Amino acid sequence: MKTYLKTLLRVFKKHFTRLLSVILMVVISVGFVGGIGCVVDKINDSLTDYYVARNVSDFIFKSKEASGFSDDELSALRTRYGENNINLGMSLDATLAISGEDRLVRLYFFDGEQTVNVRERKEVWDGETPKYAAASEQADNKILELPLGTEIELNFKTLLQQLAEQNGQDADPRLNMLPDSMVTRTVTVTETTLSPLTFALDGEPSYRNPEDTKIPDNINDVNKLDTVENILYLSYDVVPEIMGMGKMLPLGDAYIAIENRSLFSSFSSAYEKYINAETSASTGNYKILTLYDNYSFRSLHSYADKVRAICYVLMVAFMLVTALVVLSTMTRLIEEERAQVACLSTLGYPAWRIIFKYILFAMIGCGIGGAGAYFVEKGIARLLYIVFNYSFVMPPMATRVNGWFFVLVYFFITAGTLLATALAGRKMTKEKPAVLLRPKAPKIGKKVFLERIPFIWNMLSFKYKSTRRNVLRYMNRFLMTVIAVAVSTALVMAGLALLDLCLFHGFDSPTIMAVAVVVVVFAGLLTAVVVYTLTNINISERNRELATLMVLGYFDKEVAGYIYREIYIDTAVGIAFGYPCSALFIWAVFGAIGMGTLGGVSWFVWLLAPFVVLAFTAVVTLLLRRKIVKIDMNESLKAIE
Repeated sequence: MKTYLKTLLRVFKKHFTRLLSVILMVVISVGFVGGIGCVVDKINDSLTDYYVARNVSDFIFKSKEASGFSDDELSALRTRYGENNINLGMSLDATLAISGEDRLVRLYFFDGEQTVNVRERKEVWDGETPKYAAASEQADNKILELPLGTEIELNFKTLLQQLAEQNGQDADPRLNMLPDSMVTRTVTVTETTLSPLTFALDGEPSYRNPEDTKIPDNINDVNKLDTVENILYLSYDVVPEIMGMGKMLPLGDAYIAIENRSLFSSFSSAYEKYINAETSASTGNYKILTLYDNYSFRSLHSYADKVRAICYVLMVAFMLVTALVVLSTMTRLIEEERAQVACLSTLGYPAWRIIFKYILFAMIGCGIGGAGAYFVEKGIARLLYIVFNYSFVMPPMATRVNGWFFVLVYFFITAGTLLATALAGRKMTKEKPAVLLRPKAPKIGKKVFLERIPFIWNMLSFKYKSTRRNVLRYMNRFLMTVIAVAVSTALVMAGLALLDLCLFHGFDSPTIMAVAVVVVVFAGLLTAVVVYTLTNINISERNRELATLMVLGYFDKEVAGYIYREIYIDTAVGIAFGYPCSALFIWAVFGAIGMGTLGGVSWFVWLLAPFVVLAFTAVVTLLLRRKIVKIDMNESLKAIE
């Protein structure tokens, strides 16, 4: 056991760079995929907490009758949903003169205390309490700021006429008999507030046209609707009461919060089923708006779904590259341990104990990488959550842990790594110790295509001839590098295409733009780690070859160039194959988010991506130069006897 532990410790010491490669691959892949997936869970959890804390209405019943709800209709609603779960009021979009200009203003009148859709107070006026007060929705990208103390004149005769016109009805002719002094109220803005139904910063769509009651299925088409310029919340007491006519504005809106608040769970399938069933079962003379018709809730959930869709598409690519590189790393590590495997086998160690040493190596690498990925995931999730504030007044981030997506991705990458290590170890332990103690025969050199064209081949110097032979001599490594670089190029291209969509094609989404930047950065880092790992394996396999060049008098830059040329040839081929992969990725990403077309991607995106990949590759070549020129010639040239 003591000998076994010594060999185990030596593996970690000797192959520390390989351990670092495994760690970095796991950190980048799991951290990136988990981070994007995690922010969606955070948004959904936070949206659900906000829904509960503000007691957001699930239904808004709007009476189609000019007289509002009848007593029987109200009684039926209270019986069905509970007395304490209903707030009554009235809302309309009207043109009002404010600060010397006509504005489209939404007016909400509420009867009694508002226990449903509890608003958040932002600023309160410290002036004299007016007779009629109003709360103003805080400003956003479309809604204008109404300073505290602003006085607004409401002519309810005009409002009723606009309401009748809005509903396609004729106004009560008795209104013309009323003097303006009897139906006019002056209200003063005494506070600014934020309604839980209007936290999107792109304004609130106007419903003056009855056909525009529903939010479009494609949330991006909401810009085709008019948006209100101000929103005011008032007490129902401000509405004049005329003898013989009663209150001039009827109670025509009912805001209803269902009893089971946990059913929502950020638009769960059970919630959707319940809402559809309730909507279908309603037979009264009213129309029903749900949270699926609310722009703020619908758009936030829609953007979160787009981010999740991007994550699903790119997750496959990151996991594929990680699996390829880790497989190559562990296979080469075990190949270099041939003599150790032979000795342990000769000493009577069973195959499973020999293999377990390398599985433990991979487990520790994945474990450390997973710990690092956890913090990367949290950082990405927090960054993207903050970016969402550019489009929404985001609720406080939920504190509860929801790491199933992270665990799922980490499990698959770790399981793949351990399986690849076990298979490589199994193959090695099946060899006889006598065979393992002998050095593995080098790859046989073969003629390349250019050698069959003497006119070109004879013009090349020795170093270029050897480079072209070596590129195809190690076919497995060549294919792994090409595939990994091709997928990495496609990831970079997909990120740049998303940026292009946001910057130059009118998809105004800071969130998707931030995701695109994260994709480009992590795809570049993935490229760097891939090229570094595979090139490091290349150098380890050819220590004797490089040492021979040094002995023959090659300068350091010439020896380094011997490897660099192969790196750039492999990378160039990978980039070339990356173009069809890029087209597939961009098509999949655009399809997932429901925006953009492959043909609409700007021409410079296709030219820029290779330079990003080459830039990260250049950084790798600089990092590897020291390893190349510091090869111990004496040690490398010793024959393994």
